[in-house]
Amino acid sequence: MSKNIVIIGAGPGGYPAALKAASLGAKVTVIEKKAVGGTCLNCGCIPSKSLLDAAHRFDIVKKIPSLAIEESITANPDWNKISLRRKNVIERFQKSILSMFNTAGITYIEGRAKFKNDSEVELLTQEGMKIIHFDSAVLAAGTHPFIPEIFKGIDILDNSNVFDIPKLPQTITILGGGVIGCEFASLFNSLGVKVTIIEMQPALVPGEDETSIRTLTQSFKKRGINILTSVIADKARVENGKKIITLSTGEDIAADEILVAVGRTAHLGDIGLENIGVPWTRRGVEVNPQTLHLAKNIYAVGDVNGLCLLAHAASKQGEVAASNICGHKEVYNNNLIPRAMYTSPEVASAGLNKAQAEKAGYEVKIQRAFFLANGRAQTQDETEGQLQIFSDAKTLKILGAAIAGPNASEMIHIFSVAIAAGMTTTRLKDVVFAHPSLSEIITEALAK
Repeated sequence: MSKNIVIIGAGPGGYPAALKAASLGAKVTVIEKKAVGGTCLNCGCIPSKSLLDAAHRFDIVKKIPSLAIEESITANPDWNKISLRRKNVIERFQKSILSMFNTAGITYIEGRAKFKNDSEVELLTQEGMKIIHFDSAVLAAGTHPFIPEIFKGIDILDNSNVFDIPKLPQTITILGGGVIGCEFASLFNSLGVKVTIIEMQPALVPGEDETSIRTLTQSFKKRGINILTSVIADKARVENGKKIITLSTGEDIAADEILVAVGRTAHLGDIGLENIGVPWTRRGVEVNPQTLHLAKNIYAVGDVNGLCLLAHAASKQGEVAASNICGHKEVYNNNLIPRAMYTSPEVASAGLNKAQAEKAGYEVKIQRAFFLANGRAQTQDETEGQLQIFSDAKTLKILGAAIAGPNASEMIHIFSVAIAAGMTTTRLKDVVFAHPSLSEIITEALAK
């Protein structure tokens, strides 16, 4: 007899869980209260990368005059056209997910789900309320932006509404220098907007490799992005059409728009977790980090468990949870999840960085090479940044890697594979990379 599985949320954690469970013979019902695809597809990874691609193309246009007969080649961003392409991409992916559900025999329902107990959810749709029974459930409800109290009553932007602005502002203040804040800073700067980043920590993207972030910070400053670190936003107000943040230093920062990117809050306030005996906080719920088990016959995947706030992590977690529910034991390993920022230059990492490896008790060997010495990087005028490989000094086993530079988000997967395979730097050194290629920087680093 097949298992009856209910999945709450159709984002990057929910829909892969549904497809995996269905492939293993389960009867699956997916409930989504907003739009299929979740934050990632509708107001996160996909739309932001569509905009960042547009920004990157305008960066390229700025370099063309140096290679052209006429040095008057210009291109001005058309926000409406850029936004239309974003919307079209989202629609295509939404149709694709729904088509996969239909092919797999998955029931998809738009509505609000709430746990009544550990075998039933209350489903509220436009047609009314009904009860759905389940054998197992997967909670994949996602998160929404956290907005500090100082912005109450002020019309500000976050990653859920920034895509819908009618036109580009002339100036923007971004509160939060994490991944989201830095990606939007890079985007707006490339499209000609004057950008200021405010970050309360001493450096951008706390927790990421320090050398990579120094490269990104230096690049941002060269491009004219104003970066303010170790400061707190104390107050906010609107005055003469400008949105103003007063810092802990007493300085006022005024701009046409404010984008808040200071963290996220789990969508758990109306899920009925109290009815299944599960405590939760703004940061989410606590699960078994390997099986994703939450309580009894219920699992939680994606942003709601706080293990790794990345779409591809959520997708892997969804598949692992579905496999475990269906009796196929599988383990999730957070250390195998690559991380990438689609800024210019890109920043990516996998495994442990130097600080994390030392904290774990390793004697760390660092091998480093710079894109300035890479033939492919030279030929395409993209020489910013470096690659670092972190290994155990005793066994030479690869612990992690960090890249800041061109195509970092693609090259990092070489190290994801190496870490998953338990490779040493000696073994990786046997791999031959095409010449000229950006990936040759790996050979160059391993020779150090």
